[in-house]
Amino acid sequence: MLKRPFDKSKLPSRHVTEGPERAPHRSYYYAMGMTEEEIHQPLVGVATCWNEAAPCNIALSRQAQAVKMGVKQGYGTPREFTTITVTDGIAMGHEGMRSSLASREAIADTVELTMRGHSYDAVVGLAGCDKSLPGMMMAMVRLNVPSVFIYGGSILPGRAPQVDEIPEDFRSRDLTVQDMFEAVGRHQNKEMSDKALDMLERVACPSAGACGGQFTANTMACVSEAIGLALFNSSGMPAPYESRDQYGEASGKAVMDLVEQNIKARDVVTRKALENAARVVACTGGSTNAGLHLPAIAHEAGIEFYLEDVCDIFRDTPYFVDLKPGGAHVAKDLYDAGGIPVVMKELRKAGLIHEDCMTASTRTIGEELDLIERESDGKVIYSIDTPITKTGGVVGLKGNLAPEGAIVKVAGIAAEHQVFTGPARVFESEEDAFAAVKDRGYEEGEVIVIRNEGPAGGPGMREMLATTAALSGQGMGKKVALITDGRFSGATRGFCVGHVGPEAALGGPIGLLQNGDMITIDAVTGSLSVDLSDEQLARRKADWTAPRETLYTSGAIWKFAQLVGPTYKGAVTHPGGEGESHQYCDL
Repeated sequence: MLKRPFDKSKLPSRHVTEGPERAPHRSYYYAMGMTEEEIHQPLVGVATCWNEAAPCNIALSRQAQAVKMGVKQGYGTPREFTTITVTDGIAMGHEGMRSSLASREAIADTVELTMRGHSYDAVVGLAGCDKSLPGMMMAMVRLNVPSVFIYGGSILPGRAPQVDEIPEDFRSRDLTVQDMFEAVGRHQNKEMSDKALDMLERVACPSAGACGGQFTANTMACVSEAIGLALFNSSGMPAPYESRDQYGEASGKAVMDLVEQNIKARDVVTRKALENAARVVACTGGSTNAGLHLPAIAHEAGIEFYLEDVCDIFRDTPYFVDLKPGGAHVAKDLYDAGGIPVVMKELRKAGLIHEDCMTASTRTIGEELDLIERESDGKVIYSIDTPITKTGGVVGLKGNLAPEGAIVKVAGIAAEHQVFTGPARVFESEEDAFAAVKDRGYEEGEVIVIRNEGPAGGPGMREMLATTAALSGQGMGKKVALITDGRFSGATRGFCVGHVGPEAALGGPIGLLQNGDMITIDAVTGSLSVDLSDEQLARRKADWTAPRETLYTSGAIWKFAQLVGPTYKGAVTHPGGEGESHQYCDL
């Protein structure tokens, strides 16, 4: 007799465990050492992105064992499986980055297929790098089963050796991989020796875990709590801490409570929950990539929540959490200051949180916040009454250069530097732009344009961290601006506009620009424009020809380019919840 009664007649796993006709299936389970009791309990997928590609994922296998213990304590049967990741820090600055955004879709697809193929009843997903977090959450919402997300944790900050060979500003701060990309710019600028660069690369990333600032991984980890798929405070603790296993165990137990109460992913991820998540991105100065991933998660539920909707929330949300790259602190500091629960408690004081949203704990956001005793420390988490700036750290832009929108991170940029006008310096690819930056083939005051890097045209919508970090390392981060139909890393600093849509490959205005065209970026009013009339743009469009054929004419990247939709809708590759004729959980 089961110690906790679950009605298997309504769970997907009945198709593989119940009735005489499933004897062959059960024989497979017995072959793996499962007991009769375990076979007839709910089957819970424990999905991880463990691999040896990068430190982001290296601790996930250990944490998965803790999750499995929690599932067992809740009288479920865990079944561990893994999926891929592409780690942006390794893929950055070369052809590997074309695989990055496509990997988000592959992660969601492979988790879905594994769950469907084996009829699992619920999922706990562990992820540690930029695209694996939204990919895992997309799969949860797509499947619409009881789901709990858990982040693998951030890396510990690095510290430079206190030697004169290394510039003083590198010696006096916590280091992240962002500093290494900027060190390359310093080295190119002859301001850092080979020896100093060598010393820094050995200490910048000292442990397991994802990049330590409020870059894309930590931004989406914060989203996982704010959106309700992760247990409160589970995203903050650094990866090397053995006590992270307690959150893993608790997440395993929590998913069994969700199964018992039939609370599914779409009961958690609602329009209000997405708005809560966007608030947290804004007030923490999070990655512009959230403007891509939140619409993609919404798409899985059939919710229309596009880039403009995200940016509307950014516009009226104060920025009050001081994190790199715009600020001074790293993810560990946010955890030590109380983490996302304290941040959301501040948002609640201003009436900026929907408190009735369900969470993975089976409690609402409001009920969870009632349990939080800590207050903002005024150093990492400011009071919402005295924010760093009165509007969010990320701003949406629209105009004749971006009819479908664009996005810019302004966290850490003074208001007087949030308007920039200058002549275009046009590059047809990231490689061309990086080579020019390396050789100082640009002028102060210019707007560097990198095009043909969108989702379809790239293909793959690459991030431009190598180029932007080199500019910062050369001391030009505030002296030029940059726009692209590609993306920026969450670690990007400077006045950099991404996600310009429509992309160049689809005939967007960014594809019509010529050297010398005067471009104005105004993050105060939210506009991105070029000093050309509608008639001039129309004449250029009539003479426009599509960019050269891509080299990617087969395989996964070709497939992504054929299927991918517009950036403002999340660059997704299938019809989503709105196009469903069934839900997996009901089969």
